Amino acid sequence: MEKIWLNQYPSGIPKSIELAAHETLVDVFEKSVLKYAKRPAYSNFGHTINFAELNVLSARFAAYLQNRLGLDKGDRVAIMMPNLLQYPVALFGILRAGLVVVNVNPLYTARELAHQLKDSGAKTIVIVANSAHVLEEAIAEGAKVRSVIVTEVGDMLPFPKRQLLNFAVRHIKKMVPPYKLRHAKHFDETIGTSDLVYRRPRELEGGDLAFLQYTGGTTGVSKGAMLTHTNMVANMRQINAWFSGVTRPGYDVVLTPLPLYHVYALTCNCLAYLETGGHNVLVTDPRDTAGLIKEMKKWPFTAMTGVNTLYQSLVKHPKLESVNLTSMKIVSAGGMAVMEPTARAWKEATGTNILEGYGLSEASPVVTTNAATSTRYTGSIGLPLPDTDIKLLDDDGNEVEVGDPGELCVKGPQVMKGYWQRDDATAETMTKDGYLRTGDVATVDPLGFFRIVDRKKDMILVSGFNVFPSEVEEVLVAHPDIDEAACIGVPDDTPEDGDSGEQVAAYIVLEKGSKLTVDAIKAYCKEELTPYKRPKIIEFRDELPKSNVGKILRRELREEVLGKTA
Repeated sequence: MEKIWLNQYPSGIPKSIELAAHETLVDVFEKSVLKYAKRPAYSNFGHTINFAELNVLSARFAAYLQNRLGLDKGDRVAIMMPNLLQYPVALFGILRAGLVVVNVNPLYTARELAHQLKDSGAKTIVIVANSAHVLEEAIAEGAKVRSVIVTEVGDMLPFPKRQLLNFAVRHIKKMVPPYKLRHAKHFDETIGTSDLVYRRPRELEGGDLAFLQYTGGTTGVSKGAMLTHTNMVANMRQINAWFSGVTRPGYDVVLTPLPLYHVYALTCNCLAYLETGGHNVLVTDPRDTAGLIKEMKKWPFTAMTGVNTLYQSLVKHPKLESVNLTSMKIVSAGGMAVMEPTARAWKEATGTNILEGYGLSEASPVVTTNAATSTRYTGSIGLPLPDTDIKLLDDDGNEVEVGDPGELCVKGPQVMKGYWQRDDATAETMTKDGYLRTGDVATVDPLGFFRIVDRKKDMILVSGFNVFPSEVEEVLVAHPDIDEAACIGVPDDTPEDGDSGEQVAAYIVLEKGSKLTVDAIKAYCKEELTPYKRPKIIEFRDELPKSNVGKILRRELREEVLGKTA
């Protein structure tokens, strides 16, 4: 396929980016903290640190890792915490020491944490006290780390806010279960001294690993995507080039409700705005919609990132109308499909358009996005970023025609080096000519705009017909009484045509106070969907399983349901 999308690039956006083979995230960091030294870098719980402070604190943390803990270039260090000021200090300290960051979801169970620590071989973990009991359990299950650094939620706040918040979290809200971790160090110890000398690794190169970003991948169990400095710098540059027409280096303020340990916010918020001197306002608990709106009212935001469920919760809150969004230029979404009802409700409530993009951990993560000049919802994931090539393949590995669905395969400088210690999985995921198989089915129109049809492995086969669950979900959530919906395929024991296959099962969360019935939903679907796409099984739920960023997890739902029916 020719790069037909290049003709649709907005004026001023380059088709290619400048990228030096030796350049690292440390190089980008050092330039930015000097150029924007007096600019605010991160805010959280009402306290702000500027780039000069970030420079000093991260250098102290790096020096501690090098001198006190004796870590060497390439050693892995895990970070397990939500959005706190401690996160960027630890993150950039690890990178500046030439080490590899292993991001860990602080909501993980002991089993999940143990797997990630064992698989990555992390020698050190920086962990929020709220999750320390999980680490204790993981160690009991065989996980081994040489050093543990524990931090309380308010540790980087000034007196007396620090003491008050830590007391409230531990003793009033009781969010810190008891734990015992031998020889654990406190975060204060790592940044509180200036007598240790930070040594910048001379041999650090762009091809060196920067992150092991764990993901379910396109298939199988959680694996570590090996993201190099070059991968991350490339995606950061691609994003900044794409939005260069609306960003103002040194002036932007970005709302960061998604966790920085997730690759979406890591690259699009933490790294992209590092290079342009942007001010990240960190939200620790994005599920507290009222608290999120309260934070939004404090700052003249120029950008924010989110997922469909986050925007959905905001538009349904009565106080969103009190937020002044006149300065907002970029409202982006990824991680899951943006539903048309959500996009339209957001546009009506705020006057801004949600820019849907597409990415995955293996691509650092951004592959495509809509232009900042887009003014309406189209259902498209936009155009490939500069230097990004995409082809759509059928089951036999042949490219499909324009307009036909095929597996989205991507090549570009942001695509991972491979899976950590999993050559078999890497070979399975990459084509012979170096394209990453995403496992997502997409179409492209004659202008070059891509649209995700569905996850390849989520596709439901009904009497020989392919049913994409996202299409059925889109219809369901368009009903005014339906808040959320997830569809999966379950075995059809009584197929009408006598041929074994699957049937569509829908799991629905109703709006509060709704009296909607199963029969009413079936009647509604009869008007909107062809017979083989209509759900035969409809079940009401109080909630649906979701990821840490609010993405509905069909996989977990499928495992639960099929486990019950097995």
